[in-house]
Amino acid sequence: MASRDDRKGSSEWRDFFWNPRTHELLGRTAASWGLILLFYLIFYLCLAGMFAFTMYILLLTLDDYKPTWQDRLATPGMMIRPKGNQLEITFSTSDTESWDGFIHNLNSFLSPYNDSYQVQTNDECTPDEYFIQEDSGEVRNNPKRSCQFNRTMLEECSGVLDRFYGYDKGQPCILIKLNRVIGMLPGKERQSPYVTCAAKREDSDKIGPLAYYPPNGTFNLMYYPYYGKKAQVNYTQPLVAVKFLNASLNTDINVECKVTSNTLAAGSDRDKFAGRVSFKLRINDK
Repeated sequence: MASRDDRKGSSEWRDFFWNPRTHELLGRTAASWGLILLFYLIFYLCLAGMFAFTMYILLLTLDDYKPTWQDRLATPGMMIRPKGNQLEITFSTSDTESWDGFIHNLNSFLSPYNDSYQVQTNDECTPDEYFIQEDSGEVRNNPKRSCQFNRTMLEECSGVLDRFYGYDKGQPCILIKLNRVIGMLPGKERQSPYVTCAAKREDSDKIGPLAYYPPNGTFNLMYYPYYGKKAQVNYTQPLVAVKFLNASLNTDINVECKVTSNTLAAGSDRDKFAGRVSFKLRINDK
């Protein structure tokens, strides 16, 4: 049989949970529970209101078309196409499957640059001049227009004259693009930035002659400034194609391409990807 102490303890626990004499639940009356719930309701409503108010004030400082603050590098990075495995372009001229993926990648990347599409959506601009489209006070000049960059401007590397981009002949084309930076003006005095590529010192005798398209490997000033994806919906950034005309076969060639500009700072050892890109090229003939 249960002892008197056990019955007493059980009774105290039941009374704590619900005391029929005082009508208390967990030691509180209905009025007490109502007051404490009302307090926390008001407390959390105030917290939610403060959060919503601060978010509202923050959103008032933001621009739908231009970031309030930019933390990108002053000198943009560069990237190449086609996309290889960790910036490596390796293929064999006699093995179609080794470079077929590169061809599909280039065709897909260049499809928005087709001449017919560019003529329909973008303007024919004046070369070597910025295409500036200012807003009029609070009246936005949106959507902003963009300049044509026609695929045929890449000539031998356009995929039009040579649908294999030279990969079947061991003369591959590599496309280079500058990362987009809103408002960037990459040149002055009508001098457009241009790309140069060279082999790292230990591979300098392997790279052979290069051809650049458009001529001189320039990113023409007419494609700048960039106003952002939402403001400039049809923007197609300029490209530079580099064609390796007689690179050494069956060996690794470490290549570095960099942009030269009279307004952009040259890359440094601290910012190895600012204004430059490095990749490995290997062309096999077996």
